[in-house]
Amino acid sequence: MRSDTLAVILAGGLARRMGGGDKPLRLVAGRPLLDHLLDRLRPQVPALILNANGDPARFASYGLPVVADTLPDHPGPLAGILAALDHAAAAHPGLPWVVSLTGDAPFIPADLVARLHAAREAAGVTLSCARSAGQAHPPIGLWPVALRHDLRAALLAGERKIDRWTARHGCAHADWPADPFDPFFNANAPEDLAEAERIAAQAASHLQAGNVAPIE
Repeated sequence: MRSDTLAVILAGGLARRMGGGDKPLRLVAGRPLLDHLLDRLRPQVPALILNANGDPARFASYGLPVVADTLPDHPGPLAGILAALDHAAAAHPGLPWVVSLTGDAPFIPADLVARLHAAREAAGVTLSCARSAGQAHPPIGLWPVALRHDLRAALLAGERKIDRWTARHGCAHADWPADPFDPFFNANAPEDLAEAERIAAQAASHLQAGNVAPIE
Protein backbone atom coordinates (compact mmCIF):
# COMPACT_ATOMS: atom_id res chain seq x y z
CA MET A 1 0.00 0.00 0.00
CA ARG A 2 1.14 3.56 -0.77
CA SER A 3 0.67 5.59 2.40
CA ASP A 4 0.75 8.93 0.57
CA THR A 5 -2.11 8.59 -1.92
CA LEU A 6 -5.84 9.30 -1.74
CA ALA A 7 -8.03 7.47 -4.25
CA VAL A 8 -11.03 9.06 -5.96
CA ILE A 9 -13.57 7.06 -7.92
CA LEU A 10 -15.06 9.28 -10.60
CA ALA A 11 -18.83 8.76 -10.67
CA GLY A 12 -19.94 12.28 -11.53
CA GLY A 13 -20.75 11.79 -15.20
CA LEU A 14 -24.19 11.76 -16.80
CA ALA A 15 -23.90 8.15 -18.12
CA ARG A 16 -25.70 9.07 -21.34
CA ARG A 17 -24.52 5.94 -23.21
CA MET A 18 -25.74 3.77 -20.34
CA GLY A 19 -29.14 5.45 -20.46
CA GLY A 20 -28.58 7.58 -17.37
CA GLY A 21 -28.30 6.66 -13.71
CA ASP A 22 -25.18 5.59 -11.86
CA LYS A 23 -22.94 3.28 -13.86
CA PRO A 24 -20.99 2.13 -10.78
CA LEU A 25 -24.18 0.66 -9.32
CA ARG A 26 -24.93 -1.56 -12.34
CA LEU A 27 -24.56 -5.25 -11.54
CA VAL A 28 -21.88 -7.62 -12.80
CA ALA A 29 -21.53 -11.14 -11.42
CA GLY A 30 -24.35 -10.27 -9.02
CA ARG A 31 -22.61 -7.27 -7.47
CA PRO A 32 -22.31 -3.57 -8.35
CA LEU A 33 -19.36 -2.55 -10.50
CA LEU A 34 -18.32 -0.31 -7.61
CA ASP A 35 -18.01 -3.30 -5.26
CA HIS A 36 -15.60 -5.07 -7.60
CA LEU A 37 -13.56 -1.90 -7.97
CA LEU A 38 -13.37 -1.29 -4.23
CA ASP A 39 -12.20 -4.87 -3.63
CA ARG A 40 -9.13 -4.12 -5.73
CA LEU A 41 -8.56 -0.56 -4.64
CA ARG A 42 -8.87 -0.70 -0.86
CA PRO A 43 -5.63 -2.65 -0.29
CA GLN A 44 -3.70 -0.07 -2.33
CA VAL A 45 -4.48 3.24 -0.57
CA PRO A 46 -5.17 4.53 2.97
CA ALA A 47 -8.24 6.61 2.04
CA LEU A 48 -10.94 6.66 -0.65
CA ILE A 49 -13.62 9.07 -1.75
CA LEU A 50 -16.33 9.12 -4.41
CA ASN A 51 -16.80 12.01 -6.79
CA ALA A 52 -20.50 12.20 -7.58
CA ASN A 53 -23.10 14.89 -8.11
CA GLY A 54 -26.68 14.93 -6.91
CA ASP A 55 -28.01 13.25 -3.76
CA PRO A 56 -25.08 11.48 -2.03
CA ALA A 57 -27.49 9.24 -0.11
CA ARG A 58 -27.54 6.73 -2.97
CA PHE A 59 -23.97 5.79 -2.02
CA ALA A 60 -24.56 5.87 1.76
CA SER A 61 -24.15 2.10 2.19
CA TYR A 62 -20.48 2.39 1.20
CA GLY A 63 -19.58 4.71 4.08
CA LEU A 64 -17.28 6.80 1.87
CA PRO A 65 -17.10 10.59 1.60
CA VAL A 66 -18.97 11.79 -1.50
CA VAL A 67 -17.42 14.91 -3.01
CA ALA A 68 -19.31 16.81 -5.70
CA ASP A 69 -17.82 18.82 -8.56
CA THR A 70 -17.06 22.38 -7.51
CA LEU A 71 -17.63 23.69 -11.05
CA PRO A 72 -21.10 23.82 -12.66
CA ASP A 73 -22.51 22.15 -15.79
CA HIS A 74 -20.68 18.82 -15.57
CA PRO A 75 -17.40 19.88 -17.23
CA GLY A 76 -16.04 16.32 -17.27
CA PRO A 77 -13.57 14.16 -15.37
CA LEU A 78 -11.05 16.95 -14.82
CA ALA A 79 -13.66 18.64 -12.60
CA GLY A 80 -13.94 15.50 -10.49
CA ILE A 81 -10.18 15.28 -10.22
CA LEU A 82 -10.04 18.91 -9.11
CA ALA A 83 -12.70 18.24 -6.46
CA ALA A 84 -10.60 15.34 -5.18
CA LEU A 85 -7.41 17.42 -5.10
CA ASP A 86 -9.19 20.14 -3.12
CA HIS A 87 -10.64 17.55 -0.72
CA ALA A 88 -7.21 15.98 -0.20
CA ALA A 89 -5.68 19.36 0.59
CA ALA A 90 -8.39 20.16 3.15
CA ALA A 91 -9.12 16.78 4.73
CA HIS A 92 -5.91 14.77 4.16
CA PRO A 93 -2.96 17.18 4.25
CA GLY A 94 -0.61 14.23 4.76
CA LEU A 95 -1.56 12.72 1.41
CA PRO A 96 0.15 14.70 -1.37
CA TRP A 97 -1.09 12.46 -4.19
CA VAL A 98 -4.47 11.53 -5.64
CA VAL A 99 -5.10 8.54 -7.87
CA SER A 100 -8.24 8.74 -10.00
CA LEU A 101 -10.27 5.85 -11.37
CA THR A 102 -13.49 5.61 -13.32
CA GLY A 103 -16.39 3.98 -11.53
CA ASP A 104 -17.20 1.74 -14.49
CA ALA A 105 -13.85 -0.12 -14.61
CA PRO A 106 -14.24 -3.09 -12.24
CA PHE A 107 -11.11 -5.05 -13.15
CA ILE A 108 -8.26 -2.67 -12.25
CA PRO A 109 -4.86 -4.21 -11.45
CA ALA A 110 -3.96 -4.97 -7.87
CA ASP A 111 -0.69 -3.05 -8.35
CA LEU A 112 -2.17 -0.01 -10.10
CA VAL A 113 -1.14 2.67 -7.61
CA ALA A 114 2.37 1.34 -7.06
CA ARG A 115 3.06 1.10 -10.78
CA LEU A 116 1.67 4.57 -11.53
CA HIS A 117 4.09 5.99 -8.97
CA ALA A 118 6.96 3.89 -10.36
CA ALA A 119 6.26 5.12 -13.90
CA ARG A 120 6.38 8.81 -13.02
CA GLU A 121 9.46 8.32 -10.85
CA ALA A 122 11.30 6.44 -13.60
CA ALA A 123 10.41 9.08 -16.20
CA GLY A 124 11.19 12.00 -13.89
CA VAL A 125 7.84 13.66 -14.59
CA THR A 126 4.96 14.93 -12.47
CA LEU A 127 2.04 12.82 -13.70
CA SER A 128 1.29 9.31 -14.88
CA CYS A 129 -1.65 7.42 -16.32
CA ALA A 130 -2.50 3.82 -17.10
CA ARG A 131 -2.06 2.26 -20.54
CA SER A 132 -3.01 -1.20 -21.82
CA ALA A 133 -2.09 -2.69 -25.19
CA GLY A 134 -0.80 0.70 -26.25
CA GLN A 135 -4.02 2.58 -25.43
CA ALA A 136 -3.78 5.26 -22.76
CA HIS A 137 -6.53 5.72 -20.16
CA PRO A 138 -6.17 9.37 -19.09
CA PRO A 139 -8.87 9.33 -16.35
CA ILE A 140 -6.99 6.52 -14.57
CA GLY A 141 -4.00 8.42 -13.36
CA LEU A 142 -1.89 9.95 -10.63
CA TRP A 143 -2.12 13.62 -9.68
CA PRO A 144 -0.12 15.78 -7.24
CA VAL A 145 -2.31 17.84 -4.93
CA ALA A 146 0.10 20.73 -5.49
CA LEU A 147 -1.21 21.16 -9.05
CA ARG A 148 -4.80 21.85 -8.02
CA HIS A 149 -4.55 25.62 -8.56
CA ASP A 150 -3.11 25.16 -12.04
CA LEU A 151 -5.87 22.67 -12.88
CA ARG A 152 -8.58 25.03 -11.61
CA ALA A 153 -7.22 27.85 -13.74
CA ALA A 154 -7.16 25.58 -16.80
CA LEU A 155 -10.75 24.46 -16.25
CA LEU A 156 -11.96 28.02 -15.78
CA ALA A 157 -10.23 28.89 -19.05
CA GLY A 158 -12.22 26.17 -20.81
CA GLU A 159 -9.87 23.18 -20.79
CA ARG A 160 -11.72 19.84 -20.85
CA LYS A 161 -9.24 17.34 -22.33
CA ILE A 162 -7.21 15.45 -19.75
CA ASP A 163 -4.30 14.53 -21.99
CA ARG A 164 -3.91 18.06 -23.29
CA TRP A 165 -3.59 19.41 -19.75
CA THR A 166 -1.29 16.63 -18.53
CA ALA A 167 1.01 17.17 -21.52
CA ARG A 168 1.90 20.58 -20.07
CA HIS A 169 3.42 18.98 -16.99
CA GLY A 170 4.77 15.70 -18.36
CA CYS A 171 2.87 12.44 -18.09
CA ALA A 172 4.39 8.95 -18.00
CA HIS A 173 2.54 5.76 -18.87
CA ALA A 174 2.35 2.64 -16.76
CA ASP A 175 1.76 -0.31 -19.10
CA TRP A 176 -0.28 -3.49 -18.72
CA PRO A 177 -1.10 -6.22 -21.23
CA ALA A 178 -4.67 -6.72 -22.41
CA ASP A 179 -4.40 -10.52 -22.27
CA PRO A 180 -6.25 -12.55 -21.09
CA PHE A 181 -8.42 -9.44 -20.68
CA ASP A 182 -7.99 -5.69 -20.50
CA PRO A 183 -7.75 -4.70 -16.81
CA PHE A 184 -9.11 -1.27 -17.76
CA PHE A 185 -12.21 -2.47 -19.57
CA ASN A 186 -15.00 -0.03 -18.76
CA ALA A 187 -18.74 -0.63 -18.99
CA ASN A 188 -19.92 2.45 -20.86
CA ALA A 189 -23.09 1.11 -22.48
CA PRO A 190 -25.67 -1.60 -21.68
CA GLU A 191 -24.06 -4.04 -24.12
CA ASP A 192 -20.78 -3.67 -22.23
CA LEU A 193 -22.32 -5.27 -19.16
CA ALA A 194 -22.53 -8.61 -20.97
CA GLU A 195 -18.85 -8.34 -21.85
CA ALA A 196 -18.08 -7.48 -18.22
CA GLU A 197 -19.89 -10.67 -17.16
CA ARG A 198 -17.69 -12.65 -19.55
CA ILE A 199 -14.53 -11.01 -18.25
CA ALA A 200 -15.59 -11.60 -14.65
CA ALA A 201 -15.93 -15.31 -15.36
CA GLN A 202 -12.60 -15.30 -17.20
CA ALA A 203 -10.88 -13.44 -14.37
CA ALA A 204 -12.03 -16.04 -11.89
CA SER A 205 -10.23 -18.76 -13.83
CA HIS A 206 -7.19 -16.78 -15.05
CA LEU A 207 -5.84 -15.01 -11.99
CA GLN A 208 -2.49 -13.40 -12.62
CA ALA A 209 -0.27 -12.74 -9.63
CA GLY A 210 0.17 -9.01 -9.10
CA ASN A 211 -2.14 -8.15 -11.97
CA VAL A 212 -5.75 -8.69 -10.91
CA ALA A 213 -7.56 -9.65 -7.76
CA PRO A 214 -10.16 -12.42 -7.78
CA ILE A 215 -13.85 -11.84 -8.37
CA GLU A 216 -15.60 -12.46 -5.08
